[in-house]
Amino acid sequence: MYQLTAEKRDKIGKAVRGLRKEGKLPAIFYGPKETTTPIAVSAKEFGKVWHEAGESAVIELSGVDETKEVLIHEVDVDPVTGAPRHADFYVIEKGKKVTVSVPLEFIGVSPAVKDLGGILVKVLHEIEIEVMPKDLPHDIRIDISTLVNFESQIKIKDLKLPESAEVLDDLEEVVALVSEAKEEEELPVEEPDLDSIEVEKKGKTDEEAGEEMPSGEEKKE
Repeated sequence: MYQLTAEKRDKIGKAVRGLRKEGKLPAIFYGPKETTTPIAVSAKEFGKVWHEAGESAVIELSGVDETKEVLIHEVDVDPVTGAPRHADFYVIEKGKKVTVSVPLEFIGVSPAVKDLGGILVKVLHEIEIEVMPKDLPHDIRIDISTLVNFESQIKIKDLKLPESAEVLDDLEEVVALVSEAKEEEELPVEEPDLDSIEVEKKGKTDEEAGEEMPSGEEKKE
């Protein structure tokens, strides 16, 4: 289980800038039986846990009275740097299921892609489940080797889930399939219509040439 050490904080509003300069991330934790409590955690340690655990892994939060099991519920990030600026932790109620969105990880090789030249289409990238905290998966792996032709599909009902997990999405919803690659149609090259092209006349017409005479010469009758 992932672990983070927290400390309660009094600084709020603009005062949290000082925390960030100290390498700390302002955060809060709350839950069904928990009072919303402002805390601070190591920004470096949080970044490491968030990268590895995401929002679907249980984290042991210590340093605040008694140790709590929490989920990363929401993270505010800097729009320019992408660095976390604030985090919300949801305290899990012991003995109760939690509702989470779990990411899907596609593994294996599809014969329809390898042998038939098809294109893998990932329709879903996560599913929502209700599960006991002890069974909460970091991700759900999907073996795409079952996609053997263009008619093959993987649906939510085909996924392997923890025993206590209950899917909150439609079981018939398609997760992945392979589509047939279509060749781009070559458009015919249109020949230019020479009759419609106006050609600029160069030089002088006979009539124009006759109107001009060299200097010193008279026009003969």
